[in-house]
Amino acid sequence: MLKICIVGAGAIGGCLGTRLARTGAVSVSALARGATLSALRDHGWRLHDKGQTLVAPAALASDDPKALGPQDLVILTLKAPALLLIAPTLVPLLGPDTVILSAMNGVPWWFSHGLAALGEAPLSSVDPGGVIAAALPAERVVGCVVHMSASTSAPGVAVARMGRRLIIGEPAGGESARVGALGETLTQAGFDVIRSPRIRYEIWYKLWGNMTMNPMSALTGADMGQVLGDPLLRDFSAAAMREAALVGERIGCAVAESAEDRQQVTRKLGAFRTSMLQDVEASRQIELDALVGSVREMAARVGVATPMIDALFGLTRVFGRVRGIYPQ
Repeated sequence: MLKICIVGAGAIGGCLGTRLARTGAVSVSALARGATLSALRDHGWRLHDKGQTLVAPAALASDDPKALGPQDLVILTLKAPALLLIAPTLVPLLGPDTVILSAMNGVPWWFSHGLAALGEAPLSSVDPGGVIAAALPAERVVGCVVHMSASTSAPGVAVARMGRRLIIGEPAGGESARVGALGETLTQAGFDVIRSPRIRYEIWYKLWGNMTMNPMSALTGADMGQVLGDPLLRDFSAAAMREAALVGERIGCAVAESAEDRQQVTRKLGAFRTSMLQDVEASRQIELDALVGSVREMAARVGVATPMIDALFGLTRVFGRVRGIYPQ
């Protein structure tokens, strides 16, 4: 039986863990701590979805990777700042053929690996000193873009809001047997899986759409309908997106549509509250570097000026520091 460990059993991790465990075809464990660890041990996986409560009892959960041992698949669904802290401790989860599914927001630590335009060095904004890459080699990674909205109503209890789409693919591009097998496992669990030969582009495209929305909503406390309903904020967001689009062109992730067209796509999603706004409201550390700082760093490497992105980053950085949710 395939052994899968969820690292980060929050909203998205809870959705994945519950649905995978309920198939009965895989063994699902969780690396968790505190109240979430206790909840998983007490009642197993729980997911509220459209009036139904899905339960997968008897969750194997621990705060010690050594207790869980080597896995066939490790799914990372935690926040980027948290991964930087715990990556070296995850080595006991890795066996000779373990695959790591990177299902996180923003630019992941492996994004620049093998990408000539960005040079050899890891992106210091998301992996300072290459700490994550040393523990979790890019060769083990399958990339993933999550198109789901979820939250937690209590420790160990996930709430699905909308969507079940997962885009997966090899960082180097093309197709592979391991992506095919992983796609079948996730499809069996009830997810809408797309296997992409250009997973870097898929990551960049999602980032291009939400790198301004997340911090703008965090700064204002507004939902997406309110942010995009203001013409000045729409113009500011579009200007920053045009800067990012230039970066995308230089790293092989050119986006064909305009910033304004992408905003219209976002508006159709309704008045949702972004993940960064939810983090601010819960006094959790914000993922500013993975969503915005990484774009600034890549822009500097490929020679693109980003005054609008810089302004957004600076405003949100000070906002976060004043509230103790972004490092000093």
